[in-house]
Amino acid sequence: MDTIYQHFRPDEKEFIDQVLSWKQFVEDTYAPKLTDFLDPRMQQIVETIIGTNSDIRLASFGGYLDAERKRMLLYPDYFQPNDDDFHLTLFEIQYPSKFVTIAHNHVLGSLMSLGVKREKYGDILIHDERIQFFITNEMSEYVKLEFKQIGKTTIQLIEKDMNDVISTREEWKEAITTVSSIRLDAILSAIYSISRQKTQMLINRGYVKVNWKVIEDPSFQCQEGDYFSVRGYGRSKLMSLEGKTKKEKWRITTGILK
Repeated sequence: MDTIYQHFRPDEKEFIDQVLSWKQFVEDTYAPKLTDFLDPRMQQIVETIIGTNSDIRLASFGGYLDAERKRMLLYPDYFQPNDDDFHLTLFEIQYPSKFVTIAHNHVLGSLMSLGVKREKYGDILIHDERIQFFITNEMSEYVKLEFKQIGKTTIQLIEKDMNDVISTREEWKEAITTVSSIRLDAILSAIYSISRQKTQMLINRGYVKVNWKVIEDPSFQCQEGDYFSVRGYGRSKLMSLEGKTKKEKWRITTGILK
């Protein structure tokens, strides 16, 4: 059991235990287990633990092809999953777009104020003044009844067919650079071309998330595949660690979300 934990960070132990309990449930009941929405790091952990050699199969769906947040389905080999098994609802927000501009954080903040956990919401999509979001079926009626405004703007929710999802595609601007270490402050300094002092200040103020969690330790050791979100600077990713140079610096590939 300890060999599983050593592949992950200490703060991920609680989620790993949860994944192991899901696995045990499927093995014991020979029935499928559907998760809430998981961020990409959580999805990666589930995929690593379940693996490809297990008797348990794994599928994921977030409502559309390039979804970031997805529900995952752990199931025995007899089961044949389809999109309906993920129990998703797609809502579009109708609002006076000629007079009001609504951003992603406004939508998420208002949704969270309803007292529904973040795990019940999938991606929030915004394109050409259209706004949509995914939610688990079991919470859809409650949110439809309670979600009446964003800030001071009155809104209305319209349930949409999954085929009507807004078409969006993430684009990453990649770069190759070198860093003296894989500390969080060093990585962010390289990605955003700002000083180590500046990155340390942002980290200490709680403005930085790694894999969707606030990290306030500048010496936090980054790993390949880590996602970063820095308030005021956008989102980025440590795509790969390419090894060390002759001068003992790390060569890394990074990406910034356009």
